[in-house]
Amino acid sequence: MTAQSSPFVPPAPTVHTRDLPVWRLLWNVTRSTVSIWPDYAFDILYARSRVLGVETLLVSDPEGVRHVLTANAGNYRRPYSVTRVARPLVGSGLFLAEGADWRRQRRLLAPTFTPATIGLLLPHFRDAGLHLLRSIEKSSQANLSKAFQDTALEAVLRALFSLPESGDREKLCHMAREYIEGPGRPTLIDGFSNSEDTFAFANARRARFQKHWRAAIDQIISRRKASPTPAAHRDLLDLLLSVRDAETGEALSDAEIRDQCATMFFAGSETTARLMFWASYLLAMDPEEQTSVRKEIAAFRPERIDGLDDIQNWRRLRNVLLEALRLYPPLPQILRNANGPDDICGEKIGADTRVWISSWLMHRHRRFWDRPTAFLPDRFAGKTAPWTQTPAFIPFGAGPRICIGLSFALSEAAMVMAQLLSRYRVSLPGARPVLPVGRVTIEPSYEPLFRLDAA
Repeated sequence: MTAQSSPFVPPAPTVHTRDLPVWRLLWNVTRSTVSIWPDYAFDILYARSRVLGVETLLVSDPEGVRHVLTANAGNYRRPYSVTRVARPLVGSGLFLAEGADWRRQRRLLAPTFTPATIGLLLPHFRDAGLHLLRSIEKSSQANLSKAFQDTALEAVLRALFSLPESGDREKLCHMAREYIEGPGRPTLIDGFSNSEDTFAFANARRARFQKHWRAAIDQIISRRKASPTPAAHRDLLDLLLSVRDAETGEALSDAEIRDQCATMFFAGSETTARLMFWASYLLAMDPEEQTSVRKEIAAFRPERIDGLDDIQNWRRLRNVLLEALRLYPPLPQILRNANGPDDICGEKIGADTRVWISSWLMHRHRRFWDRPTAFLPDRFAGKTAPWTQTPAFIPFGAGPRICIGLSFALSEAAMVMAQLLSRYRVSLPGARPVLPVGRVTIEPSYEPLFRLDAA
């Protein structure tokens, strides 16, 4: 985008003039959690409401967010509506762990996501990008939403298990996709549940999935333990198998390794696929920015990448990815229930209050951003770690529980996007607007066919 041109403003759901009536609010929540907000929510820091007897506090104040997620995190728990959906997929891994168990897991896993380790995984990301190019090379159009989902799964299965095309790969991909698109979608029943086991009939399909999912991952782990990979081809599973607690010398149990693998599988595939889709959509709708990014990539081509530092040559691409994360955060909201009374920066709440932290709202909040609805990648220029430098930017969460795999996700997305853009110019001629839909992640309202013009 040049200084003289107007920035692209992506289409977004209707912003309501006032609070929705309860029946419509509940209906909208089941369809899209980014379609429920009134206009005033993009201006204020706190908002109280009461829905079907549940006290709710919306927190958009960065200080309040850090109070809930960091300073007094022990007073807050995930609601059962979240854990009922997530548990069958990620088990008791880092995402759902709490308290001392979370601190232990975080300490043990930290060495697995150092820059040096991520650098070792770059060949896996490069191979996944080549997989993408092969999948779209025979057509002038492509469903990049589906292609990125396949590619992200390819990347994480290579990085996690060194699994290229294989029966195990296809089985895991099929199971995960079926779960996310089926029993993994939250329902109103989940919202009214007071435990993970309430309304057991609604969890039957999830329980069946969990049984087969665990067995599939356990089988891969057992085979690896019986036949270790050569040192030159180490992956994340090898690192998990070698982890030892510095305090006790204990290794991770097989169940812990399985749950960490499952957590990495979801976090490293579904959310990254969405990031790459939205970045491609934004670049397709802003040809000038795409031209700048493609020139940058042409000056330092993907095949020259030898280590993590080399990715710094793609600063414009990185800013585009960060702006895509702002406009379409991977997880549109964070929910917590208060265990007891609290004072959140002057807002007093009682026990069992439901706290909403909406990254969708905060990333488009008028107090925090210049032209908040516009696509302006340069707003991140010069920021090395905006998730800590910019208080209202929370695509990876906040505080100690900030996503441990953020470097993994950004590096994977950069490698794959660079390979796509080095080969093709992407566009969407004549396509109807693509609206964001808030479910587990922020999905496109439909999957458009991108036009691919060879460079």
